[in-house]
Amino acid sequence: MANNSRFQRLRSLVAADGTIRRTSVWHEVEDYLVITFGLVLYALGWTAFLLPYEIASGGLTGISAIVYYITGLEMQYTYFTVNALLILAAIKVLGLKFCIKTIYGFTVLSLLLTLLQALFRDDAGRLPQILGEGQDFMACIIGAGLCGVGLGLIFQHQGSTGGTDIIAAIVTKYKNVSMGRMILLCDLIIISSLYFIFHDWKRVVFGFTTMFVLSYLIDYVLNLAHQSIQFFIISRRHERIKHALLNDLHRGVTLIHAEGAYTGDDVEILMVVARRRQSVEIFRMVKNIDPNAFITQTTAAGVFGEGFDKIKV
Repeated sequence: MANNSRFQRLRSLVAADGTIRRTSVWHEVEDYLVITFGLVLYALGWTAFLLPYEIASGGLTGISAIVYYITGLEMQYTYFTVNALLILAAIKVLGLKFCIKTIYGFTVLSLLLTLLQALFRDDAGRLPQILGEGQDFMACIIGAGLCGVGLGLIFQHQGSTGGTDIIAAIVTKYKNVSMGRMILLCDLIIISSLYFIFHDWKRVVFGFTTMFVLSYLIDYVLNLAHQSIQFFIISRRHERIKHALLNDLHRGVTLIHAEGAYTGDDVEILMVVARRRQSVEIFRMVKNIDPNAFITQTTAAGVFGEGFDKIKV
């Protein structure tokens, strides 16, 4: 199964004449650029805000932070070592395709954590509390915000930082448990263990706050990227609008034949589904062709099929 998926992936990159498709290669490059930017935000959130205030969260980074607080061993060493061991098991179970971006993710994140900690440390070798003393809650919110946006961008482009993601993926391959539930369970165990290690409820509260903010922003970033808009357009110049949508904006159009209840005239309704980011372009295009056009716009909760998300059951 894994071999077939890798073959299809390679075939999608190669055109009929045997040359590599430029668009496919660019999409791969774009994925890695965005993943790298997300990793920078994630590493910055930990280095500048969470580590200096001794705040932990779930996942392997949370475990690595706890080890750092107890022993002084910088978190990237624990993080990289455990991930390397997990990935060896994951390659055999999940296949190389799943692991390539994961290997890239945890390797680059380890390097970024090393680099940023070296830049941020003061002369005494400590990470400074840049918000000032006693600003633990603000550091928790800002750090979790940076980590959440960073992870959202990483997941949006099929990347991964490893850790509990790998464990969850392996378990769900053999057990009828959702990946999200497995990751949540791991995070709950890790954060709850903070009390038994430090005997401080404040750390536990900050840990759960970090997890909540981080999870919310991951979902927000992912949903924002995939939000779609449905338009119904009624215009006497529907043919011109249809051609502009098809040829200029490259959006599919469905013609719905209708009848005006008041006038009794035949009416052509154009139904268009597009990404939210294209909504302004569509409004401008329709206004230029027919300023008197009648348009309704609604948010589509989910759009699946060609040009949008794959159907998931």
